[in-house]
Amino acid sequence: MTEQSRTRFRTEARAEHPDPVLLCLLAAAEHLLTAPAPAAPGAPPAPGPGAEREEPPTLDALLAACQAALDRHAAAVRLAVAERAPANPEETAALLAAMLGGRERYHGRPADYRRLESSLLPDVLRRRRGLPIMLSLVWTAVAARAGLSVRGVALPGHFIVAVGGPAEDSDYVLADPYHGGRLLDLPDVARLVLAAGHHFTPELLTPAAPLDIVLRVLGNIRGWAADRPEHARTQLWATELSLLLPRHPAQLRLERAELLVRTGDFLAGAGEMEAYAEILDAFDPETASRVRHDARAARHRLN
Repeated sequence: MTEQSRTRFRTEARAEHPDPVLLCLLAAAEHLLTAPAPAAPGAPPAPGPGAEREEPPTLDALLAACQAALDRHAAAVRLAVAERAPANPEETAALLAAMLGGRERYHGRPADYRRLESSLLPDVLRRRRGLPIMLSLVWTAVAARAGLSVRGVALPGHFIVAVGGPAEDSDYVLADPYHGGRLLDLPDVARLVLAAGHHFTPELLTPAAPLDIVLRVLGNIRGWAADRPEHARTQLWATELSLLLPRHPAQLRLERAELLVRTGDFLAGAGEMEAYAEILDAFDPETASRVRHDARAARHRLN
């Protein structure tokens, strides 16, 4: 399953118009199709020893189920648009907030930052809960299917959406899917940015590129796992997927090497460290020396 999903992930990441929804689904599939599936509300207890167990879903089945959920939301939004005929971005944003934030109850809570599921799109669609970037991705995906213009905006520390368009310089309004679609004015945005330790500039409202969205989602997963050493393999999975993207921080190569060592693959990790040290030699020999020292230490652990 990993090989199949990663091949598709790599291919989609290099497409002319990469689909962040498909990439996030493929990324999540590696975790969800190898972990026990959560029980549905009201489901009977798991079968006892010796009982016949239900087969886990296939990758294609998982993708189809998630795409179908987005299509259902989009169909409801299209119907609402036909009935209400929103005349401007404010009315369109209010309609989406009523449908997605209200009727479907997509929103976030502080506790969601402590859950891996909040960064896995299939779980976000199932739970109607998630991090700001994932809820914004749901908004943009549903809007696109419904023929509306909604673009993700990657503020520092908090992802929001711009409703309007279709041209990027057209009138638009800003909304916060994490808070059910609450409209934001520029002072609201400036406060969000300041809370993340930055100062607001108009350039921060530039629509996020698809691959930048995916890299940020994977970065959230890496950060979640890095705070929980018992989840080093989850961090490794997210790091390896990040490295499959056409653009990624070079530092991720060292992160992968260190995670390989931490998860017991000392030889591969040491080899990756040594290869990374060769890159560092030209501009940071001090760090290159430290990385080689760590590589030797990893090799010694084989004894």
